[in-house]
Amino acid sequence: MTASLGSVLTTLIPLALVIAISPLTVIPAVLVLHAPRPRPTALAFLGGWTLGLAALTVAFVASSGALEGLRKSPPTWASWLRVVLGSALIAFGIRRWLTRHGHTESPRWMRPFATLTPQRAGITGVVLVVVRLEVLIMCALAGLAIGSRRLSIAADWITGAIFLAVAASTVAIPVLAYAGAGHRLDDSMARIKDWMERNNAALLAAILVLIGLMVLYNGAHQLY
Repeated sequence: MTASLGSVLTTLIPLALVIAISPLTVIPAVLVLHAPRPRPTALAFLGGWTLGLAALTVAFVASSGALEGLRKSPPTWASWLRVVLGSALIAFGIRRWLTRHGHTESPRWMRPFATLTPQRAGITGVVLVVVRLEVLIMCALAGLAIGSRRLSIAADWITGAIFLAVAASTVAIPVLAYAGAGHRLDDSMARIKDWMERNNAALLAAILVLIGLMVLYNGAHQLY
């Protein structure tokens, strides 16, 4: 079981890191710390984000049997669709990189995060998981990796928990640090927020290219 467990984790950790290091993950977590009630709002956002990731991953683990069947004999059009989608993501990532100097502020739709109430923050955390395509893809791949290895129930829980912990880490670290230290971290959080805003386009470009390469590889691998 140890070798199989290690093999699953080797697959899961990169998937979780794609979610964790995305600026679309980190920036909202920092922005909610500037809400009128930062501590409860940030904790509610963390709870919603973690719950959303867990529910999505469990759903894909539960349906891994059907997904595995599709992976073993995917239709040709599905493989070509992955190739086209992966190529498009790479092209968009490169375009985003080339135009990164014109995007030095957080996306306009993120700015209301700094005015959320705790109740809305929790709901927003869940919704943000569901509406982001790259999160759906990574959780689907993670659920398939866990469910298709036929490990014990305990091993499934362990690998799932590790995936969840890594994927949620970049939201949990600033939120829990602020919950413990409070306003002593205001200056640090402000500097992180400014840096993320200035570099969000470059970071997003890197994530898009990384996801595109993964999707393109999977599609091309099924064609040969």
